[in-house]
Amino acid sequence: MIEIKISENEANQRVDKFLRKYLSDASLSYVYKLVRKKNIKLNGKRAKVDTILKEGDVLTLYISEENIRILKGKKTIKNIKKDFKIAYEDENIIIVEKPKGLLVHGTKDEKKNTLVNQVVAYLNQKGDYNPETEKTFIPAAVNRLDRNTSGLVIFGKNNRSLQVLNAMIREKNNIRKFYIAMVEGGLKKPIYVKGNIIKNQKKNKVSLVSQTNKNTKEIETIFRPLRGNGIYTIVEAEIITGRTHQIRAHLSDLGFPILGDEKYGNRKLNDKMRRTFDLKSQYLHAYKIFFQKCYQPLDYLEGKEIFSDIPMQFKKIEERLLTNRRE
Repeated sequence: MIEIKISENEANQRVDKFLRKYLSDASLSYVYKLVRKKNIKLNGKRAKVDTILKEGDVLTLYISEENIRILKGKKTIKNIKKDFKIAYEDENIIIVEKPKGLLVHGTKDEKKNTLVNQVVAYLNQKGDYNPETEKTFIPAAVNRLDRNTSGLVIFGKNNRSLQVLNAMIREKNNIRKFYIAMVEGGLKKPIYVKGNIIKNQKKNKVSLVSQTNKNTKEIETIFRPLRGNGIYTIVEAEIITGRTHQIRAHLSDLGFPILGDEKYGNRKLNDKMRRTFDLKSQYLHAYKIFFQKCYQPLDYLEGKEIFSDIPMQFKKIEERLLTNRRE
């Protein structure tokens, strides 16, 4: 038997969600069996899977300490090099600049060197996160970028901030996210576009469709031309929804493909960009975050803008292409 006192970092989550994290090596069916067999009690009474835990609650697990030790697994921090820059950090959140080529989360092919693991290692080294004293919490990202899209990613450093950030992200325009892209063609005026996409899982590619069904997802984007020469345009993209390849698919569908975009771009132009500038992926960078409406305890962020420097390669391409009318 073991008693677990719920701290602030474990509060505001369901009993089953907490148990799945705490007993990370246990199967979901085993967790539900423990609850069904009354081996889990909350404040001395039978626990229910959907009860929301509060700070100060006591969960009692009627399992041997040896079994608990096995089912908890071993918490380790991967010792990996820090490739990101810090755009903003306080006691609750950290916003980092992800370089192109780095995954935010792991895949079956790459589990160690990810942005999440790098940030967790950084927070552990500076003493802001200790897996040995945390029961279930791990710092996590609330937005994601494609592997070959660089720019700003937001992390919650404690459970309350992570929950609030996720709630803010779910509501449109609470946290406004802006990207810079360079596209083929002369976009002359701002465009607001709304549509539906469907994803091809095998190809990891989305397509815009006219009709909605259970497999489609709505996307909304605002595109604002910043500067151009009629041949190419630097575009600011503000995403209202955050879907896979949303900006890339929308711009391609509008007839303004992003330079270097292998999935949705102009193949002939991409070959030219690769030869001339060594541009091997999309010219797309998440450069600005604006906290428009914030909930407590992050209300101090309201009205704050966070910026990321445009990659030097992109600056050089822009200087070359926009100062020469014929390329």
